[in-house]
Amino acid sequence: MDKERILIVDDNREIVDSLGKLLALEGYDILTAYDGMEALAVLEKHQVDLILLDVMMPRLNGLSALMRIRENYKIPAIILSAKTEESDKVSGLMLGADDYISKPYNPAELIARVKAQLRRYHAWGGQTPKNDEDTIVNGGLVLDRKQRMIMVDGKETRLTATEYRILELLMTHLGQVFPAEQIYERVWNEEADYAVENTVMVHIRHIREKIEIDTKNPRYIKVVWGIGYKMEKYR
Repeated sequence: MDKERILIVDDNREIVDSLGKLLALEGYDILTAYDGMEALAVLEKHQVDLILLDVMMPRLNGLSALMRIRENYKIPAIILSAKTEESDKVSGLMLGADDYISKPYNPAELIARVKAQLRRYHAWGGQTPKNDEDTIVNGGLVLDRKQRMIMVDGKETRLTATEYRILELLMTHLGQVFPAEQIYERVWNEEADYAVENTVMVHIRHIREKIEIDTKNPRYIKVVWGIGYKMEKYR
């Protein structure tokens, strides 16, 4: 089986070198570029399975390069940048990035994100799953309401019936904050009392363990302190 090929694009040659060595140890074939123009040239000559793309680069920056890439390629793209402002993350995702990792990055987390994106990409045959009546898509999460199952980055993940109902509630109301009492009443179909907050919290924790790469820094289910929980709209 041929190695999966990753294109690393960053004007910092030390970062390109260290990332290349890290990913090569994981068995990936590595290609490199040092600005957006070079990245486009590499893509014209080589088949690539995933791109790691810095934002701040000369000639053609990462976001502009991503716009050009998305005109012709559907391969996963992960933005890797020291720019941590929320607006930059949103811009990257809106332009077609599949994930966003801020520098300095945790090597283990970066590898996990890379593997997750590749698994998701290949599981769907190089296509992006679409929202319809029976399918809810949010980032790497695909909830199949017909089969009552959840795919996480292309891999089926087993949830209990209660966990599924909580996740379905949050995914059908992206960005909406639900107090624990409201989640309990809608999922358990019982009137909430003073003890339900802990019950909901435990179930949320179990769901996070199954759908998040890093449960300490969740991408999907967020706590709105003093109010409740919401599903972050990822893409």
